[in-house]
Amino acid sequence: MDQSLVKNLEDIKSTLSPSVTLVAVSKTKPISNIEILYSVGQRIFGENRIEELVEKQAALPDDIEWHMIGHLQSKKVKKIAPFISLIHGVDSIKLLKEINKQAEKNNRIIDCLLQFHIAKEESKFGLSLNEFNNLINSDSFKGLNNISIKGVMGMATFTEDQNQIRKEFKTLKKISEAVKESFPMVNIVSMGMSGDYLLAIEEGSTMIRVGSSIFGNRK
Repeated sequence: MDQSLVKNLEDIKSTLSPSVTLVAVSKTKPISNIEILYSVGQRIFGENRIEELVEKQAALPDDIEWHMIGHLQSKKVKKIAPFISLIHGVDSIKLLKEINKQAEKNNRIIDCLLQFHIAKEESKFGLSLNEFNNLINSDSFKGLNNISIKGVMGMATFTEDQNQIRKEFKTLKKISEAVKESFPMVNIVSMGMSGDYLLAIEEGSTMIRVGSSIFGNRK
């Protein structure tokens, strides 16, 4: 067993309160690495490539909660609809409609996080609050009975400027409070990764997505 993986996981968990959920981002990493973390109790893993996610899900125990953390194309939803636990990064009515369609086919309700654009980088995806309001007030949204909005997520600017990152996390926390007015059961604020998760937790994150700090840098 690779004890460094276990130590990394335990070191991170030791910094977390019970109110913060750790998603171990296992993208590009071998199944054997996931098995090691599974053996010490980690059950939530995040992937961003559909084919890799489907392959790992089929090979690993059924009680793993798989999170889709990357940008999801509508045409690929059907591949993960039978088993996915949570889809991060939902940012359009088109995607929500497809998730709902595939969830209905599988007799499931699929949990989703709405992604908001909080970074300076235009390349990052996400809704604005105006777009959110237009989305939830649309006739299309009102007919979606097989999805459940569980919270919000956002990615901060890739920068060394801690003040900028903190500001963006504060923005997402405020957005989550606005979203809660429409969805009182919303309780997930997913923000923070290996380099900034402690800052994210300070600003109200309830779910962090940590990869390289557990598994090591990706090539």
